[in-house]
Amino acid sequence: MQLTNENYYSKEANEEYLSVSQYKDFMGTYGKRGCEEYALAKIEGTWEENMEDSDALMVGSYVDAHFEGTLDLFKAKHPCMFKKDGGLMAKYLKANEMIQRCERDEVFSHYMSGEKQVIMTADMFGAKWKIKIDSYHPGQCIVDLKTCQSINKVFFHHDIGYMNFLAEWGYYIQGAVYQKVVEINTGKKLPFFIAAVSKEKVPDIQVIAVEQNLLDEALAEVEHNVPMILALKNKAADPTRCECCDYCKQTRVLKAPIWSSDLIGDI
Repeated sequence: MQLTNENYYSKEANEEYLSVSQYKDFMGTYGKRGCEEYALAKIEGTWEENMEDSDALMVGSYVDAHFEGTLDLFKAKHPCMFKKDGGLMAKYLKANEMIQRCERDEVFSHYMSGEKQVIMTADMFGAKWKIKIDSYHPGQCIVDLKTCQSINKVFFHHDIGYMNFLAEWGYYIQGAVYQKVVEINTGKKLPFFIAAVSKEKVPDIQVIAVEQNLLDEALAEVEHNVPMILALKNKAADPTRCECCDYCKQTRVLKAPIWSSDLIGDI
């Protein structure tokens, strides 16, 4: 199928194409465990995330929509965020502060001034991939906008150690896939940048260049995992459940009591 802004997130597109978000649904990141059954339920349309459950997600999505140029559509889909006069409700005003902070910085604005929401597809590792680039500077660079709790927050995992928010949430994977898909389409390997803005009391901003060796490592990981994901999507393998996500909680069927020691789980 030919992808457009209208059908990019459709059930048909998600069945035919693999995306970074879909990949992370299957494989997870350090910050969010993957769940194969949940990932398939999202693709099949039997489970849908309720973004409005989280004020923080709504703030981030509002900022994304502003820079995408789709704010009018976003407002129509999320009237709960707005007062009768059309202004944002108090708990969402942080979004406007974040946007204003970004737009008064020349460097940030430059990196976000590329072509908006550029869709590309490519055959890679035996799968058809789709990407949508936030800010594409042809022949120069790829830029993705990220809202975060704190740009300098450090995450710790006992078996890995300390890591930044890009590693925690799988943004190296995103950069690696975007870079490779653009290279397949254009023949040029472009640097990948994250334009980050925080949701702190005083919003912080940075444009972050991602080291090529980290992108190469992430792409190798993706190549290793794609065959298993394709087997799951093609019904050639049975999915496992994480038993932790909202989908698993909603669909859990008790079969027998558990031991109290099971409540700790894997640490």
